[in-house]
Amino acid sequence: MPKVVVDVMPKPEILDPQGKAVLGALPRLGFDGVVDVRQGKRFELEVAGEVTDEVLARVREMAGTLLSNPVIEDFTVHVDAGDPA
Repeated sequence: MPKVVVDVMPKPEILDPQGKAVLGALPRLGFDGVVDVRQGKRFELEVAGEVTDEVLARVREMAGTLLSNPVIEDFTVHVDAGDPA
């Protein structure tokens, strides 16, 4: 079945305390060189049939209505190409 992915991230102007906590923990765990972390959400939707423009439009509607809070979050929608191997 085809899979459509919705990635949801806080808008750049919104504080991200979870991302800041991860950023603070990385050097303590020996991971250097990271200058910023933003934490978001990923939704994978398996859809019946072919992924058409209409299906993608419907997923964008879902993302804007239920999967994200458009006041504080942005989202992107793309079709998962599957495992390249």
